[in-house]
Amino acid sequence: MDERVREHAEVLVDWSARVEAGDDVVVSVAEDAHELGVAVAEALGERGANVTALYGSSEVSRAYLKGVEARVEGEADDDDAETGADAAVEADDFDADPEVERAMFEAADAYLRIGGGRNTTATADVGRKTRQAYAKARQGVREARMDTDWVSTVHPTRSLAQQAGMAYEEYRDFVYDAVLRDWESLAEEMAQMKEILDAGEEVRIVTERDGAPDTDVTMSIAGRTAVNSAASVAYDSHNLPSGEVFTAPYDTEGEAFFDVPMTIDATRVRNVHLVFEGGQVVDFAAEAGEDALADILDTDPGARRLGELGIGMNRGIDRFTDSILFDEKMGDTVHLAVGRAYDACLSEGESGNDSAVHVDMITDVSADSRMEVDGEVVQRNGTFRWEEGFEE
Repeated sequence: MDERVREHAEVLVDWSARVEAGDDVVVSVAEDAHELGVAVAEALGERGANVTALYGSSEVSRAYLKGVEARVEGEADDDDAETGADAAVEADDFDADPEVERAMFEAADAYLRIGGGRNTTATADVGRKTRQAYAKARQGVREARMDTDWVSTVHPTRSLAQQAGMAYEEYRDFVYDAVLRDWESLAEEMAQMKEILDAGEEVRIVTERDGAPDTDVTMSIAGRTAVNSAASVAYDSHNLPSGEVFTAPYDTEGEAFFDVPMTIDATRVRNVHLVFEGGQVVDFAAEAGEDALADILDTDPGARRLGELGIGMNRGIDRFTDSILFDEKMGDTVHLAVGRAYDACLSEGESGNDSAVHVDMITDVSADSRMEVDGEVVQRNGTFRWEEGFEE
């Protein structure tokens, strides 16, 4: 076993999840993440935790959802049936409260999700409306899972390397450069951005393309708390790798262009343009994957409002890989997410934007850009004001 696998497991268990003796830990292991799953189990055993292991297979999920589509299509009356199973499946066709799974997460102290499946688009032939209905039906399970000390990471696999357009050995080095960081030092640096956002009231992001603005968007952050996402639940951070500072904006106005390609709901999406008025998306376009974007925005009313503003600060991530886990943390990027806001950014008792989805979209701010907080430039062309080379 590559020694970096064990180091990854130790960071996940100790720094990220802060697992202690006696904790009940649910570990979901994807098809090709077996090696990291073994290393994590060993680390948990050494620390005196209790382990429940799940098989986190996207291929199993696909089989289940295709089975639901077949059942719903078979039950539909031929005279009243719509054109396909995709349109027929609704949230009511799933158990709205899967008791066993919900109870498992309610009893757990921590949940570790280790991604790394065989096929990054395993559910591509499942209808989008089926996937949306499944997400809505499982909201109670999702909330119980998010109430744990949960952390999501990935084991470098050949399928992820292929998606990133990299050789397998090259991709492994990329992953470990992003994961095996001096997280304490990075947390100290990111605390500067958190302090600025916590004290701020309005953020403005401007980017230019071909000499003209393609993004000019403002959003309120007054009363919100930014999260220093330093890859640990101690920082209200739940991804490994991480390396971003994020908050929950509202009252968004203007236009935003997202030039980093991404896969959304198993569909390749590129060059997204969103127009905000009165805090919500009123118009949108995409060079590719526009139908998938439309389905996301139509999930529920909250899907047309922002749930997150995130600022990438992990310089160990040096290229885009079509994986949101890495791409949104990359230095020189900013991302906005439509959908659900994270409770960690909200005051006690406050209800933020609610939705069954949370979909991030990324823009490259390495050139011809600036980010202002209350009118003061805090980042220009990807360089923060405390970094060498910052230009007023």
